[in-house]
Amino acid sequence: MSRVEDLVRKYASYVSLPWDAHLSGGERVWFVVYDKADERRLRARRDEFEVETKRAKHDWVLIDLTNAFAEWMAAHPYRESYFGAPDDLDMELATFKEEVCRRLQAAFAGAADPDNTVFAVLGVAGLFGFARCWEIIESVKTVIRGKLLVFFPGQHESGNYRLLDARDGPSYMAVPITADPGGIAE
Repeated sequence: MSRVEDLVRKYASYVSLPWDAHLSGGERVWFVVYDKADERRLRARRDEFEVETKRAKHDWVLIDLTNAFAEWMAAHPYRESYFGAPDDLDMELATFKEEVCRRLQAAFAGAADPDNTVFAVLGVAGLFGFARCWEIIESVKTVIRGKLLVFFPGQHESGNYRLLDARDGPSYMAVPITADPGGIAE
């Protein structure tokens, strides 16, 4: 069985468990942690996660952040000057993070049954260097009503998550779903 197939199987067993309605927003976050080398394989099979979610009688909303930075930059009025002086962009990255948070919040608000929905976030690697994944989750955690599933290319070790194998930030309260033997949802 491939690592991605193993992730789908573990996710299926986890999403089918009863959901505790009394969890805080931070406790409603699940990370599907996979090797960054498996990104294309995971994307090719991401529909299987949706199928398993629906089989467990939950709704599914996919939020793809892969091109979020490119789309934000393309719409920015000063994009040409930032291309000429990229270091000046550092001051503007806070507005990019806010835009990503708005996209997530809009998805939460647009769900037919947000308490019974898995909001799946794909493409967090596209945020690397522009916004920290943990800061975005921290910013939206109070409005998560269903589950926030983050497809996370990196590592999970001792409660710490490393996006693209770099240090991303403090420990998340997120539940890790990994392909490692003994990982969650065995």
